[in-house]
Amino acid sequence: MTKLIYHADSYQKTFQAKVTELDAENHGVVLTKTAFYPGGGGQPPDFGNLLYRDQAHPIERAKRIKGRIVHLLNQEAPLPAVGSTVQGNINWEHRYQLMRTHTALHILCGVVFRDYGAFVTGGNMNPLSGRMDFEIKSLHKELVKTIEDSINKEVNKGLSVTWRVLPREEAFQIPDLIRTKINLLPDHIQEVRVVEIEGLDLQADGGTHVKNTSEVGVIHIDDYKSKGAENKRLYISLD
Repeated sequence: MTKLIYHADSYQKTFQAKVTELDAENHGVVLTKTAFYPGGGGQPPDFGNLLYRDQAHPIERAKRIKGRIVHLLNQEAPLPAVGSTVQGNINWEHRYQLMRTHTALHILCGVVFRDYGAFVTGGNMNPLSGRMDFEIKSLHKELVKTIEDSINKEVNKGLSVTWRVLPREEAFQIPDLIRTKINLLPDHIQEVRVVEIEGLDLQADGGTHVKNTSEVGVIHIDDYKSKGAENKRLYISLD
């Protein structure tokens, strides 16, 4: 099992690990530990490079394949030997922008759930932009402005953002832990990572976040759309 550094410390940019397996079909390697997020939950994967043989070789992305996190190398890069030590370096600008965006979406989710009781029906993100869908009947310009003001108030409060892992049974005793309309957490997962924004939001989540809402910066709601009778979409961006 690969140790997931990003679950414990989203801010770690570099690490050393040993190669445990080669994936020749996908031209990638499996490591003893990794700071590279493989994508999931609407958050794109990390990329960067692996340093070995005295050269930095580009990692085009990390990807979960057959239960393992595989670091997909540029096709021109030679694969390191099993047992060798490599240094991983994530693209920090890309990662940090996604951390800010992911936390911004949790702020949005927390405010809309708190104020309107609306569950999430979908979402996606890119660096400094994203969208989230809610089970809500009506959405109009004045309400969108009210939501935008409310989420930026939470940003300005400088709320702490923390994460921890709980046994599944204990985690599911937390009211409203799953904010999506459908529980997407597979039955075989017995430990649940939860992310908490102090006094605002607490939900199951496997992605990366900033440590304080003040790091998010100003959140803009750029647009909104109706995706159905009770399904509305909000588009956000960050400065």
